[in-house]
Amino acid sequence: MSSLPATPGAHLLLAAPGSGNIGDQAMLEAFLENTSGPVVIIERFAGDVVVPADQADRVEVVVLSHLVYGVGEDHAADLRRFAALVRRASTFSVIGADMMDGKYSLRGSVRRSLLAQLAAEAGVPTRILGFSWNGSARLAAKRSLAAASRAGAVPMLRDPVSAERARGDRAKGVVEVTDIVFSARTRDRSARDALDLPVGVPYALVNASALVAKSVDQVPEYERIVARLRAAGVHVVLLPHVSRPIGDDKVAVRAVAERVGTEGVTVVDRVLFPAEIRGLAEDALLVVTGRMHLAIMSLSLGVPAITLATQGKVEGIMRLIGLPELCVEPVPGFADAVLPVLDRILTGPDGGGLRATIAAALPEVTRLSALNTQGLDSEVVK
Repeated sequence: MSSLPATPGAHLLLAAPGSGNIGDQAMLEAFLENTSGPVVIIERFAGDVVVPADQADRVEVVVLSHLVYGVGEDHAADLRRFAALVRRASTFSVIGADMMDGKYSLRGSVRRSLLAQLAAEAGVPTRILGFSWNGSARLAAKRSLAAASRAGAVPMLRDPVSAERARGDRAKGVVEVTDIVFSARTRDRSARDALDLPVGVPYALVNASALVAKSVDQVPEYERIVARLRAAGVHVVLLPHVSRPIGDDKVAVRAVAERVGTEGVTVVDRVLFPAEIRGLAEDALLVVTGRMHLAIMSLSLGVPAITLATQGKVEGIMRLIGLPELCVEPVPGFADAVLPVLDRILTGPDGGGLRATIAAALPEVTRLSALNTQGLDSEVVK
């Protein structure tokens, strides 16, 4: 962790909360993988982000605990520290993701847009990296994003539906991208090897989300899904994707595991790092998940990922892929929507044609993802 002042001429990045959210970690790693030169990362609490060992030499991490969510003098002090970082930065990027439209935290959304506005007004090239925009975004979030865009911050919307909504809410200069994680390529097979999966047996990754568990009893739905996979001779790997005090997939996965038993099932008892997930997912037959970034990492490898849609984040991505049927609403009885798609993948050639559709879409999806970091792999002149 660095103390101020940070490296001059660095790419300044406002990270997502992280701290057990592997989607947040995946976005951070994708940014680092697709940029060059020094990077200064702003995190809320020490340890929120994990800098990969192969990137450590060019990365500094600065803790500004009160910058996004703080109030009063603590917030004002962190704003001054932020201003000092901006003055020394070559660019400023905000990881937007699902944090911009006010649906999770209105203060957090407004503050992220405000920080982008301040950096842009200071003459620093500024972008809000691939984010979703809900059809019912909060009014203050709409206004703050519009103000940031008018100041010159570039809003990068990660799916066509979100881009259309953001334009309708008066965001200027919208650039259509896809999620930055589609640009990540690193893979680590060590976690897969450690699981000692049955040799020669196809396997599926199944994630039970703590977020979905808050709104629906998903255990009986997953019981039906696991039963169908077992009947088809598919080994099931149950894995968490987020483990935080406010929502722990390990608890949700454990509830499913207790219901379905151990036959033909492997339970992963920790959240895997993004490269480990890709190393495990690349040979999977399919994925069923309540977490969007697990779906993105799987789709980026050409693996069909049936995804429970939360907060309006998934629909646009699946539309871009050309497979809206992979997007399922997490309502009671959602297995009724999952099982027909599951059967198509299990019984049809080439995953029922889904793999071919994904493969055809990936070049354009990857190209759009690369726009998130376009120009950040070379020196940026302010």
